[in-house]
Order: sequence, then C-alpha cells, then structure tokens
Amino acid sequence: MPESSRVIPANEYRRVRWKNGLGWTREIVRVPDNDDWDWRLSIAEIERDAAFSSFPGIDRELVLLRGNGLRLRFEDGRTVDLMPPHDRYRFAGEDGVTGELVDGTTHDFNLMWRRGRVRTELLHRPLVGPMLFFTEPGVHWVVHLIAGQAAFDGASGLDDLCSGDTAVLTGGGTRTRHALHGGGELLAIRIEAEGR
Repeated sequence: MPESSRVIPANEYRRVRWKNGLGWTREIVRVPDNDDWDWRLSIAEIERDAAFSSFPGIDRELVLLRGNGLRLRFEDGRTVDLMPPHDRYRFAGEDGVTGELVDGTTHDFNLMWRRGRVRTELLHRPLVGPMLFFTEPGVHWVVHLIAGQAAFDGASGLDDLCSGDTAVLTGGGTRTRHALHGGGELLAIRIEAEGR
C-alpha cells in the first residue's frame, strides 16, 4: 500500500505499451510499484480494433472516459458496448476479449486488481460541493477527476485536482478523513485488503 496520500497530475502518468504490444496506455499508479502489483490504474488509448492483453489472476473494470463507444467482444460469445458518457464493465483478466471502436479513438479508464489480495468498488459520481472519504489501515481511496476542479481541505496538505488528475488517499496507521470540495465529475475507487 502507498505510504502517504498524494496527488498525481495527469502530465506525470507514464505512457507504456500494452503487455501484448498492440496499444498504449498511460499508467497512473501501481501498488506496489513492481511487476507483482496488488492493483493498478491506467488510461488505455485505443486507436484501432485490437485484442486486449491477458492478465491471469487479475480482475478488471473498464470505464469509457472519452470517445464515441467501445465494443468488447469476448471469445465466449459475450458482446458488451461501452457507450458515452461513461459506461463500464467488470471482467476477468484471463478472458479473451477484443476491443472494437464504434466511431473513432477512445480513452478508457482501466482498474485492475489481483484476485485474492484486494477488493475494489468503483463509483462514478458528480462532485457538487463537499465529498468525504474515510481511509484506515487496509482501506484507502483513489479519486480520478474526470472533469472540473477540486480541492482537499487545508489539513490534508494535498495539491488541488484539475481535470484528469488522480489523488491516492491512504490512512497510514489510523482512520483518516479527507474532505474534497469543488465541482465536476469523478471516479472514486475504494480499495480494501482481502481478509481485513
């Protein structure tokens, strides 16, 4: 788990190749920061129809951020359309799936977590006034600002959020309250260690 809360500006995301080499993603964060991570956040840039990388033992949730739609075509016959503004879908990382563009390039928020190590819950919410997030040992939150501007209360010591930025909120050794104020739209991800 990250040691301290922090804001990661969008211009600091790392642009990396997909595991299968068929596309690019902007990696926001992985925890821990090695190949045996517990969870990982990125924004995939899908410019053409392509098979997704296989991630055995990983579960994932995809959220359409920008673009006119993405069709997920699974080897087992399932077809799922992610349409604007922000459709989403959870599936297993070992599922064979191809992403097909509905009408032009898409950017897709990609939450991945290692099965059996952590549990996740992803919420899509408007930001109208204050929102409170409570972290504690084994539980923290990630906030990705889709649109708008936001600021944490002064006690947090965290930088403001602009559209596209991400905040990783950790509790350290105690239960901690984080108050976010502003206007816009966000994804909030609760991440909890298994077996708490």
